[in-house]
Amino acid sequence: MSTPTSLPEWTQPAPLLVIARFAVPEAEAAAFSAELREMADLLAGLHGCTLVDVGRATDDPTLWVLSSSWESVGDYRRALSSYDIKVRGVPVLSRAVDEPSAFEVLYGRRGEAVVSASSARAVDADTVGLGDVTAFNEPR
Repeated sequence: MSTPTSLPEWTQPAPLLVIARFAVPEAEAAAFSAELREMADLLAGLHGCTLVDVGRATDDPTLWVLSSSWESVGDYRRALSSYDIKVRGVPVLSRAVDEPSAFEVLYGRRGEAVVSASSARAVDADTVGLGDVTAFNEPR
């Protein structure tokens, strides 16, 4: 009996795009740029990271972005719990604008290649909270 060389497409997690935006005074730009580059190098070396970009807005030099792509949500979450990210990355990431930053990649182009995936969000993701996971919801 032969084993499949890859899992069926429907079992593959959707890739993840993470965008962290930063508002940084111009006087801090040089130091912050170096911090973001170090952060990019840290992320790029972690399992599941497929791409990291550091950018600065062309029409507002105080706005920066750190963009990364991941094979899955799990890879990204495990990366955030790594020692180096906790010690060296959190001080940088804590300066990010407080807004949603992780997005499922449902469709994308990589040159001629097409990336397409179904959402991995649970049907009840917007209605079930962490305390509502069990079938019985009785007061204690």
